[in-house]
Amino acid sequence: MKILVFNGSPKGANSVTLQTVRYLAKKFPEHIFEAIHVGQRIKAFEKDFTGMAEKIAEADIILFSYPVYTFIAPSQLHRFIELLKENNISLEGKYVTQITTSKHFYDVTAHKYIEENVYDLKGKFIKGLSADMEDLLSEKGQNEAVSFWKYVMYCVENDFYENIPQPYTPHNNIYKATTYQQNHARVYDVVIVADYGEEDENLKNMIADFRNIFPYETRVVNIREYPFIGGCLGCFNCASDGKCIYVDGFDTFLREKIQTADSIIYAFNVKDHSMGARFKLYDDRQFCNGHRTVTMGMPIGYIIAGDYSKENNLKTIVEARADVGHTPIAHVATDEGETLKELEKLSAKLSYALENKLALPQTFYGVGGMKIFRDLIYIMRGLMKADHEFYKEKGIYDFPQKQKGKMLFMQVVGAMANNPKLQKKMKGKMTEGMLMPYNKIIEKEEKKNKK
Repeated sequence: MKILVFNGSPKGANSVTLQTVRYLAKKFPEHIFEAIHVGQRIKAFEKDFTGMAEKIAEADIILFSYPVYTFIAPSQLHRFIELLKENNISLEGKYVTQITTSKHFYDVTAHKYIEENVYDLKGKFIKGLSADMEDLLSEKGQNEAVSFWKYVMYCVENDFYENIPQPYTPHNNIYKATTYQQNHARVYDVVIVADYGEEDENLKNMIADFRNIFPYETRVVNIREYPFIGGCLGCFNCASDGKCIYVDGFDTFLREKIQTADSIIYAFNVKDHSMGARFKLYDDRQFCNGHRTVTMGMPIGYIIAGDYSKENNLKTIVEARADVGHTPIAHVATDEGETLKELEKLSAKLSYALENKLALPQTFYGVGGMKIFRDLIYIMRGLMKADHEFYKEKGIYDFPQKQKGKMLFMQVVGAMANNPKLQKKMKGKMTEGMLMPYNKIIEKEEKKNKK
């Protein structure tokens, strides 16, 4: 069989992910693997997409190979998928799967993004392989890669693939800007980071109305106009000092014009089940901050044009992105229904969050994601020095083994709980003991109220 590999890594042949593909090519010499470095050569493909349809037509299997960048695929691969659609290229009749490498930080949302776009392109999708960056270096990882490919072959031979979901009809609501007028106080610095062009009427009108409704002054940064040289290269040049290898000044711009704000509103059109390639480029380039949650505590909001309510994976990405960064989402306003009311709600809730310094605990999205980062940075602290210093300063290195007092206490409690005689005496007392420190807090507040 002929396997056409879309290598989405900006590193091209030097991609860590691609080494798994190379390994499989050696293990299965009866198949022909042809890699096209779409991530590294994306600007060339923007100029000339000739021949891509023919390449796809000749292939039996399409294999997306890429590292996971910021919850999804690299922006270069986003752009390649846009080009496939812009050139009306179909994957109909082709079996399609994927291989990624990462530290398993939201690999699920990256895989779902590719899956949803494969459905758009009418491909026969087979679930992919999500490997750790170092899996191929172990016998276990090698066996898993081989097992995965045998499974892919089994599916192809039996014409097994995931059921293609029923497409929905996109809404065609047209939102007109109102004549809403309000005085704006210069109390907070709120920046709207947007991606729009002249054709994006709904998004432009929503932004205009929000700025009129919101009681505080706002400013807009349209990343469509920023002179990016390119997407993140994953080169780690910024690992020690946060300085990006590109000379387009984005790292300085990000720190001085965006991250200094009191709040950020993100505004974009839903495109290809994500925020679009340009916005993904902006997200990826923020890796000049490494894994540092430098805007923690900052309330954020979203203004989204498109069928956001039907995009469950995108909703997960939006929510998880905020939770990992410990930036509470005030509201997500869309143009799917009563848009003006949604913008008014965003204004009111964001104002409340700013005025009351809203602070909420992280959920699994944030806690789980930060534990992956915590362990990663601790191991790689020799390279990622800026991240390491930040994690030390913020107390993110909260390894369980450092809680020696609690661990000793639990050993004592465990020994008591396993003693049959003590079990009888302790019956019903365990819950009481657990509630004692909570009762003290409540009693303390009760005493305050009586004064």
